[in-house]
Amino acid sequence: MNNSKGTSIFSNGLIWFGAGVSIAEILTGTYFATLGFSKGMAAILLGHLIGGFMMFAAGMIGARERKSAMETVKMSFGQRGSILFSALNILQLMGWTAIMIYDGALAANGIIKTGAWVWALIIGVLIMLWILIGLKNLGRVNTIAMAGLFILTLILFKVIFFGGAGMEAIVDESLSFGAAVELAVAMPLSWLPLISDYTREAKEPFKATLVSVIVYGVVSIFMYMIGMGAAIYTGEYDIAQILMKAGLGMVGLLIVVLSTVTTTFLDAYSAGVSCVSISPKIPEKWAAVVVTVIGTIAAIVYPMDNITNFLYLIGSVFAPMIAIQIADYFILKKNEAGLAYNLRNLVIWLLGFGIYRLLMHVDTPIGNTLPDMVITILLCLAADVVTKNMKKIK
Repeated sequence: MNNSKGTSIFSNGLIWFGAGVSIAEILTGTYFATLGFSKGMAAILLGHLIGGFMMFAAGMIGARERKSAMETVKMSFGQRGSILFSALNILQLMGWTAIMIYDGALAANGIIKTGAWVWALIIGVLIMLWILIGLKNLGRVNTIAMAGLFILTLILFKVIFFGGAGMEAIVDESLSFGAAVELAVAMPLSWLPLISDYTREAKEPFKATLVSVIVYGVVSIFMYMIGMGAAIYTGEYDIAQILMKAGLGMVGLLIVVLSTVTTTFLDAYSAGVSCVSISPKIPEKWAAVVVTVIGTIAAIVYPMDNITNFLYLIGSVFAPMIAIQIADYFILKKNEAGLAYNLRNLVIWLLGFGIYRLLMHVDTPIGNTLPDMVITILLCLAADVVTKNMKKIK
């Protein structure tokens, strides 16, 4: 399928480059330091491979069907059944918007102390400006911003890995390899309910989805590596201090603000798209603005220093959801969008959710997401066989 009026492969790649350059990803990367560089890097790569596969599958469904992420969910869970996931997606995107603004404001305030709340307001206003102008109208501004961020992150990489700091983090057992893999899966997993919002408009669905996933994956791995390297070689876990030790100063401030705006814009925008999937009467852009306002207020009011539980919650909700979509779309070739509810799939999702939470207490070398997805897909296939056999008996 070719959509001559759709977005180019380059545009899709640019969007997901911006998504990958994130303070939250650098901060998450610092957690891997206790594994040591080699083991930590193996966990990051394996986690992104698992998460990347899921992102590609989700993106391809939306790209082929020309539907937003939450519209594709209707194909497995029915018109009203999908409202649950739209609501959960809006909540997680509000959470991400708040976390990203909080992290960005804290880091910016560590460089220039004006009060974190001031930086939260500045970042919040810039995100709203990004939303109101619109990604298509930003054009060269967005391209220049992405190019600038790429150069600045390369400088940060050079300072951390070739600065001669020579420190080594203490390797301990505080984070197991399996838990580290799951933290690496968590970031691409959090984009699952968003990716189709962008691939649905692609001129070349397969190429655009593949490029989006590869660009995001490579950049995200790079961000994790910067965070881990900073913790290992500079002994710092605070992003502001990492940037200050790197001697970046105002350049570091620019990295913080721009990366926060370009990533959080996608969260807020997709929250608006999810609102439309609940009710077409809701204006997409203004819903995104409201989400940004709520996120900005939350970032000012609530402390959000440890997001690991939030990441695991996202995994437990969306891993079984996409597993069911993969089974329905790619294996069973089913489309249940005409139903109000698909009770069978909702029950399977609930089982998948419970299985994920149970797997959190089991330390596997491949994390929780992949085993949970495999089990959920098998449950879908088994349920389909049982349903067909019951129809034959009748």
